[in-house]
Amino acid sequence: MLNPSKIKVLGLNDDDNVLVAAARLEKGADLGGGLIARQAIPFGHKVASRAIAPEEPIRKFGQIIGFASQPIEAGDWVHEHNVFLHDFQRDYQIGVDFRPENILPAEEQATFRGYRRENGRVGTRNYIGILTSVNCSASVARFIAEAATRSGVLDAYPNVDGVVSFTHGTGCGMASSGEGYDVLQRTQWGYAGNPNLGAVLLVGLGCEVFQIGRMKSVYGIEERETFRTMTIQDSGGTRRTIEQGLERIREMLPLVNSASREDVPASELMLALQCGGSDGYSGITANPALGAAADILVRNGGTAILSETPEIYGAEHLLTRRARSREVGERLIERIRWWEDYTARNGGEMNNNPSPGNKLGGLTTILEKSLGAAAKGGTTPLNAVYEYAEPVTEKGFVFMDTPGYDPVSATGQVAGGANVLCFTTGRGSAYGCKPTPSIKLATNTAMYERMSEDMDINCGDILDGVTIAQKGREIFEEILAVASGKRTKSEELGYGDNEFVPWQIGAVM
Repeated sequence: MLNPSKIKVLGLNDDDNVLVAAARLEKGADLGGGLIARQAIPFGHKVASRAIAPEEPIRKFGQIIGFASQPIEAGDWVHEHNVFLHDFQRDYQIGVDFRPENILPAEEQATFRGYRRENGRVGTRNYIGILTSVNCSASVARFIAEAATRSGVLDAYPNVDGVVSFTHGTGCGMASSGEGYDVLQRTQWGYAGNPNLGAVLLVGLGCEVFQIGRMKSVYGIEERETFRTMTIQDSGGTRRTIEQGLERIREMLPLVNSASREDVPASELMLALQCGGSDGYSGITANPALGAAADILVRNGGTAILSETPEIYGAEHLLTRRARSREVGERLIERIRWWEDYTARNGGEMNNNPSPGNKLGGLTTILEKSLGAAAKGGTTPLNAVYEYAEPVTEKGFVFMDTPGYDPVSATGQVAGGANVLCFTTGRGSAYGCKPTPSIKLATNTAMYERMSEDMDINCGDILDGVTIAQKGREIFEEILAVASGKRTKSEELGYGDNEFVPWQIGAVM
């Protein structure tokens, strides 16, 4: 049983040549087995368990996370100053570890209380959303939402969680076709169809590239009681648009309020898996615990979406080995190759992360970060790979190609249909999401206690002996509770109005 008061370093795999500091190590500290700390080593950072020669691989989690840039002695601090990264061959072995899921019979599956929509999908929240076709209508959308909230009209409709505007910074000055346009279009209609929105008002300016009429035609969407559109130019300007928008919200409220929660199976849950502000313990505590919760959800017939392609880079071979088919595995590899080209075109590289905060927390290379991040995906087969904001239709464990930037990544997952989200953090990310509630999981006890008003669950007690399986079950039970209406810490704080950030690809013209 782990106990940081007695254990100073953690060994994660027999093949590793580094250990992880369970507390700050002072120079000269006896780490056991004749190993002495040769320098002071911060909490969560790595210490060499034996001598490592130049160019020799650094191994953590049983995998390569980098290479020694100079001779490293046993007991040395292992970090940026003596580790570098270069490309090396990874064996994808598509499908070699595929094992079919063991799905529980329907009568044995867990349940939660959600909102069953007309199309059969199930929401965990019941918002009215105001979407914008272009940044030029962002202020008006926000004014409408604020007017609805300020007027007190919502007081008479207790089943409505609120009116929220989802504004963004694009929609014009862009090509009217191609990758960037397609991504924005998928994101907008994905949010419009998310089951956590009971009704949607879409507001445009009128002359933008991203035309509302064209979008409705392409998707075959007609206006109805729970979906209305308007433009500032056709409505007669700002003031009249606000007045008309508020009137349409008033018309929607009785219908949205008539929705009520009912018992539904956990198979209706679509869980977004996120991490941000990672540290050296992310891959040891919170991420594998979330992976265990994802496995439980999959066993109950639900869906778990892993994302953040730049943050599984270097660990993608662990996912391709779980692919249910060669097509699925090759699609993931294709997205990795797209990212290598995308970053090269823009003068970057895939190893432009970890961030400064990640490095302070003990993460040295993107490979180390990726191996920890991939643990959120649990152990079940990889059933599908989606592009950004594509509708997620497969059950089980799936992957969506997104950037690593948290709000952009989560926006894609919510557009794909996620109705609940879990977010692990080691440094302490301040994040929340609407319309999809975000459950925050702390990787270490010190940060959890420091930011207790933001964190929902402490996974740091895994270092005190709580098992990954026990913590996974705790997280799964919290997911069911939040899906049934329990408010998360970020919801209590009011987060979510500014976290809608569609991925902007392509030239701004």
